[in-house]
Amino acid sequence: MKRFNNLVLSVSIIAGLVAGAVIAYPVIFQEQQTPQATPQPTLSSASLEEFYAQTPLWSDCEGENSEARCGFIQVPLNWSKPEQGAIKIAVAINPANYPENAPYLLMNPGGPGSSGREWVTEYISSLGTEELRSEYNIVGFDPRGVGASTAIKCFDDEGMSKLLYDSSNYESGSDEDLKYSKATIKSFGAACLKNTGALLGHVDTSSAAKDMDIIRAVLGSEKLNYLGYSYGTLLGATYASFFPDKVGRFVLDGVVDPTSPPEQDSINQLQGFESAMRAYLKDCIQNIADCPFKGLTVDKAMEKVGTDFLAVLEKKPTYTSDKNRKLTLSSGFTGMISALYSENSWQYLTQAFNEFFDKKNSDGRVFLVLADSYFSYDASLGKFENNNNEAFKAISCLDGRESNKEEDMLAQNELVKKTSKVFGKYWQYGGLACHEWPFDVVKGPKDYSAKGSPTMLVVGTTNDPATPYSQAKEFANNVLAKGHLLTYDGEGHTAYGSSNACVANTVDDFLINGKLPKKEKTC
Repeated sequence: MKRFNNLVLSVSIIAGLVAGAVIAYPVIFQEQQTPQATPQPTLSSASLEEFYAQTPLWSDCEGENSEARCGFIQVPLNWSKPEQGAIKIAVAINPANYPENAPYLLMNPGGPGSSGREWVTEYISSLGTEELRSEYNIVGFDPRGVGASTAIKCFDDEGMSKLLYDSSNYESGSDEDLKYSKATIKSFGAACLKNTGALLGHVDTSSAAKDMDIIRAVLGSEKLNYLGYSYGTLLGATYASFFPDKVGRFVLDGVVDPTSPPEQDSINQLQGFESAMRAYLKDCIQNIADCPFKGLTVDKAMEKVGTDFLAVLEKKPTYTSDKNRKLTLSSGFTGMISALYSENSWQYLTQAFNEFFDKKNSDGRVFLVLADSYFSYDASLGKFENNNNEAFKAISCLDGRESNKEEDMLAQNELVKKTSKVFGKYWQYGGLACHEWPFDVVKGPKDYSAKGSPTMLVVGTTNDPATPYSQAKEFANNVLAKGHLLTYDGEGHTAYGSSNACVANTVDDFLINGKLPKKEKTC
């Protein structure tokens, strides 16, 4: 998924191969192969040709998917100077029904910071359709800096918990609030540099996209087939811009528009969450018997969210029955927003508001549970399950930043407040999100049209909160040289595998048979 920029302390800144043809299929699934426990020796100094010519060792994966095979593929730490050494990329492959004769499909689930390897080893049954999984060898990978790959490390669990869950306790946007936020982000960046080292400056999306070409070559594919969700669409678009002649069948679902400046991207996402919240409130008021907003208009319900929930948390943290943990504005806002990613989560948002608005026994427990799920935090152990949060911040800060000039931030603040009267107050000062980050922005491709590549299928959901539909339309029709838009008329973030048969059949027909609808289609 595409995360909203919640990794800032101040509440005021919360703000391929062509299918059917295979070349030199590696011996990954032959039964006679003896599983290897360790990866090949690290390439301490190598040319790009040596990276492309490597032969990884594969072994049985650990996890729910006993059929998957895992290994590490080495890529240059620094693509401009490959002789500086290698880092490892964790890869997992789920076999097709007949893997030796099946093409590969590389996938990325989003983030930035989400693990594709984990999707293959733990959640393969929820990826796409059974037909797709039977026809393709599905390849999941952890991008550089993420998960089981050479990874980013910043704070310990206690430090990360404070970063994500604590609020400044100062008035939003006050001098004290901003000073607190600047100091915290600076400290976080310094810890990332100390504990990660040079890798921190090379986790940009352009480098990760180039890594994908080494994965393609090592797997023996002339073309790369690709399925990217949310941030994964940015990875795919970047790859296609660098390697248009290597593009096979590409599906980009929930588009992050790479041509949109950070300030506009922030506004787009704010509009998306505002729209999703209004859709939730309308459904709650009309269809849910115990809706806490019963009898109100959607506008009045939005006001109630602002005055009776967010403003209350802004003044002070509130009680939860979860081991005496407090619900702060930061964790409350995150919990609320996270429930808007899927219509299936609206029921939990209703429960959360009902418990919070209970005048006799107000409880922020469900909002905290929602925030824990979003942050992948195991409260019983006091540990984070992965490094998604650290990777998100590090990758985002290399890819692009809003202006940190005071006059620009003040102008942006006014724009976000006009965009959303309720949420806008807590979406300000985005220019401080990467305050004094140790490395500068790494520029991506100058042109994202991917001229010379075949037509890509772009999927957009009309009320997607995190990657608004307008971005999919713009990317398919005006950015890509050859883009074909598939529209899902509905709610939620991304559509393939989570919406309806119309979307699933259309995507499958393209990935498996190479067929696109004769004209743009709405499901």
